[in-house]
Amino acid sequence: MRYVKGKCDLIIGGLVFLSCLVITGVNGSIHEYKDEAFIPRFNSFFFHGGSEGLYASKVQDSPLPVSDDSNNNKPLNGKSFIRFESITFRRTKEAANKQNEMQQSTGIVEAIILEVKDRNEIGGSYLNSDAICCTPALSKDGSCKVGEVIIHQDPENPGWPKRIQTSFEGNREEAIMVLQTVEINKTGMYYLYFMFCNPELKGTLISGRTVWRNPEGYLPGKMAPLMTFYGLMSLAYLILGLLWFLRFVHHWKDIIQLHYHITAVIGLGMCEMALWYFEYANFNATGSRPMGITMWAVTFSAIKKTVSRLLLLVVSMGYGVVRPTLGSITSKVLLLGVVYFLASEALELVEHLGNINDFSGKARIFLVLPVALLDSCFIVWIFSSLSKTLEKLQIRRSMAKLELYRKFTNSLAVSVLLSVAWIGYELYFNASDPLSELWRRAWIIPAFWTLLAYLLLLVICVLWAPSNNPTRYAYSGEALDDDDEGLSLTGSGVIVGGDLSKLERKERKASITADHVFGLGEVVLEEDKRE
Repeated sequence: MRYVKGKCDLIIGGLVFLSCLVITGVNGSIHEYKDEAFIPRFNSFFFHGGSEGLYASKVQDSPLPVSDDSNNNKPLNGKSFIRFESITFRRTKEAANKQNEMQQSTGIVEAIILEVKDRNEIGGSYLNSDAICCTPALSKDGSCKVGEVIIHQDPENPGWPKRIQTSFEGNREEAIMVLQTVEINKTGMYYLYFMFCNPELKGTLISGRTVWRNPEGYLPGKMAPLMTFYGLMSLAYLILGLLWFLRFVHHWKDIIQLHYHITAVIGLGMCEMALWYFEYANFNATGSRPMGITMWAVTFSAIKKTVSRLLLLVVSMGYGVVRPTLGSITSKVLLLGVVYFLASEALELVEHLGNINDFSGKARIFLVLPVALLDSCFIVWIFSSLSKTLEKLQIRRSMAKLELYRKFTNSLAVSVLLSVAWIGYELYFNASDPLSELWRRAWIIPAFWTLLAYLLLLVICVLWAPSNNPTRYAYSGEALDDDDEGLSLTGSGVIVGGDLSKLERKERKASITADHVFGLGEVVLEEDKRE
């Protein structure tokens, strides 16, 4: 128990740390730089300023204004662009003091915008050289200028890749980039790099921000379809919730506690999809992720995933069908649920509260692995429990319940096979597209899991729908199970036999109610039926 408690404390501490870490930068299409350093690469120094899928501007007849007026959004309608705001480069004092105060340009920093397919046009690859910056030897043929990044212009798209230069003046420590907007007139995955070639600028830091926008809003291209998807899923959950509620009210006298658990999952799903839709809508309108809505959406998502998996697990165990309680394994089920919630919450926080251009691949792997391992535990436990439940139903010759569980098992098996196949496709997709060139199809990866969860919930709603004949799936006081999972109908002991008095039946009902887990399950005793 000390080990389990210590492990839980460690996970909680890690979750709090991750929350504090990612909440500091809840940004999306607004890429912020806070005294970031440049990385050496061959004979250059570079800083990755961001990458996003951008659609071409729908309106290209009027140029974008150079100055920024946040109160006037009319010029932005139908425009796709990258805007540089408050970009400042700061070199070291030692580097600044070496320069002549009267010299006009004592160092150049270049902003390079390129479409991913044109990545080979940067550097000396087309000149059979590994150099990124132009050298005296490479400048002899006039193809580049010494001290600048080598760029081979695309003849079919003049002016691209785009180069924007900012110069240090005299011995000043700071150079401020002119506020400007680069319009995007061609759909593609765009990368932004800040680069310099002068070794004397080593140690230079960058601060400021860039704003990226698509014609319909600030959502990155690979995320834009998800807003529509979550809107449709909100409608799907609303329809399912309405149909379930009407059925629930119509057969309210025959409701068992398992129906309340299913209702809770439907409600959580409705809230989750609605929150994600409003989160994406706000993100699209402002360019930044609203921290409050995002936190709620992430939390509801983690809770819904956990409760959904617990629902599958307790249904697979035959809860309310072949057993009235979970007995001694209740603590194990709850512990698995709590650990899964914490792991899922941590992963969701990092994925949705960090900057969208975060390349935290290694950090994400450390969070994905626990979730994947816990999902595997759920799958193994669910199918082993299903096997035991089917075996018990065959022994008892409960043909209606056996058929019900066979349908459920087949549906679950199909979902697992689809999941495995989709994981394989996802691995192939990510491995074959390291530079996000297939960004317009990336939204289907997360959408699949949301849709699969909805379909599984729909199957459970159909199989366990409230009806006038709840005994076809409800526990009906059958023979007790003497397995090692601790099934107990009373909290005080085992019933030897014979008819129970009214007082004994009341005490038994009270004990059964106290033993119920999650508030799920209502035992119908044969003695009470005969009363």
